Amino acid sequence: MKTAAVTGHPIKHSRSPLIHGHWLKKYGMEGAYGKQDVPPETAVEFYSNLQSHGLVGVNVTIPNKEAAFKAAQTLDDAAKAIGVVNTLWLDDEGTLHGANTDALGFLGNLDQAAPGWDKANKKAVVLGAGGAARAIVWALLQREFTEVYILNRTRQKAEDLRDYFGERVICDDWDNRSNTLENCDLLVNTTALGMSGQPDLEIDLALLPTHAVVTDIVYTPLITGLLEAARGRGNSIVDGLGMLLHQAVPGFEKWFGVRPEVTDELRDIIIADMEK
Repeated sequence: MKTAAVTGHPIKHSRSPLIHGHWLKKYGMEGAYGKQDVPPETAVEFYSNLQSHGLVGVNVTIPNKEAAFKAAQTLDDAAKAIGVVNTLWLDDEGTLHGANTDALGFLGNLDQAAPGWDKANKKAVVLGAGGAARAIVWALLQREFTEVYILNRTRQKAEDLRDYFGERVICDDWDNRSNTLENCDLLVNTTALGMSGQPDLEIDLALLPTHAVVTDIVYTPLITGLLEAARGRGNSIVDGLGMLLHQAVPGFEKWFGVRPEVTDELRDIIIADMEK
């Protein structure tokens, strides 16, 4: 029986077993998906020896994504560009493959929840410059956005992304975030601001065009203050839960041989768990 797992440190609150367990049941497959706590100091060794742990592959969460990148013998284009791996799998020859599916999860979420969101594909504003922002900037450039503005409280991190990705990426000061929204087609919050237990994201949406789509990768709460404010003024909004669900699809396909669907039924299962 093929077995996969989500790995990280700590890992007990991960909802990945709910997602993959639902798919295994839905498609009537023999397989198992669990949790494996992997301390960062042993992560590279663990991932380099998945077979000895009885695993055909794993999801990787914080703080081990860089270790997974080091352990992988091959990398997909997204992982090469983003510099971290969140999905590993072994092929029939025992080669360890690494991928970054955060970018695909971000795009899949928007494609499903806001069809046509990228037709204008001119100007996007990304708040934050961490690992998720790096994946999202890469994804937006793949969809041929002509301007991707990055604003971060520590400007140097935003400048590092600009230097890496090139001329279509533009930096601006965090204090100018409200003014940067003029002529914006897509606003993305990748920071923890607005997450349960964190301070609110303070931003004035007055200059944001009403045709712009607003998305937040935070999904606790499902509707953040940013999304509530955007919806109240007529913007289309996309919550962050779909990104979690869509990024799980490629891994399941690699491990178990079936490409699963992200459905309303699955969303409802995760939301019900969140409400407990």
